[in-house]
Amino acid sequence: MAAYLLRRLLQSALILLGVSFITFVLLYVLPADPVRQIAGRSATAQTVENIRHELGLDQPFVIQYLHYLWGMVQGDLGRSYLQKTEVAALIAARLPATLLLMLGAIACELVIGLTMGVFAALRRGTAFDHSLMMVSFVTVSAPQFVVGLLLLYVFAVQLGWFPIGGYGTFAHLVLPSLTLGILGSGWYSRMMRSSMLDVLRADFIRTARAKGLSRARIVLAHALPNAILPVIAMIGIDIGVFMGGIVVVESVFGWPGIGQLAWQAIQRVDIPIIMGVTLVSAMAIVLGNLLADLITPFIDPRIKLK
Repeated sequence: MAAYLLRRLLQSALILLGVSFITFVLLYVLPADPVRQIAGRSATAQTVENIRHELGLDQPFVIQYLHYLWGMVQGDLGRSYLQKTEVAALIAARLPATLLLMLGAIACELVIGLTMGVFAALRRGTAFDHSLMMVSFVTVSAPQFVVGLLLLYVFAVQLGWFPIGGYGTFAHLVLPSLTLGILGSGWYSRMMRSSMLDVLRADFIRTARAKGLSRARIVLAHALPNAILPVIAMIGIDIGVFMGGIVVVESVFGWPGIGQLAWQAIQRVDIPIIMGVTLVSAMAIVLGNLLADLITPFIDPRIKLK
């Protein structure tokens, strides 16, 4: 286990290094000039050059990247050009809201998606199965803002059950989590159905039926733990996606997460914030997949980490 963790951590460090380099290159060749955003339209050429020198943007690319890399190793993600605040502090301030939305969204995805997938597999080939798969296709294809605005109109405006937007209470969490849960449930339901069908054909399921075990026990105690293994890997990916922020959903519901911070930074060409959010998202994906790999052997002891 120790050797496996060490190898994965080294791989993670290389992945983050690659992500940082690619992102830095893309931002370096970006046509938009962050200095112009800071200085304003009426700034003189001398003022622009002074700001560029102060930020170190007049240095060669390699020097800029190495300087950023050295700061990143020390835990310094830089300072926002416009907000004049440490990027790490800005991200940390938005992190609780992002984590809360991530947990709520994943919970909704699993409840909706796994339920649909299991029932579709148990009734394979029936009209009920086809209907559930059609619903899953619609949820995967639906635009985020359409689902979000529809839920807002029905449950917040018409019924008044939930607040229109904001952050702070459980009621504020329900609609954005449900929006993301509905959108992601289609993937989970399709994967769960396919995995469940494979498990239900396995020899140990036939043996369980021959022993006279009830259908509920066969499904819950034998089929489900084995069929859920591919889903765990998807959860690891979703952790990274949600940690990066869902910009559209956060904008619709006024959710103060990392995605909203990233969108504001992109509009203002605030490079340190864009870099910081990208690295946090990449780290979340890496750690999410590592966590999924570590959990899998506890669900299926036959799987060994090497």
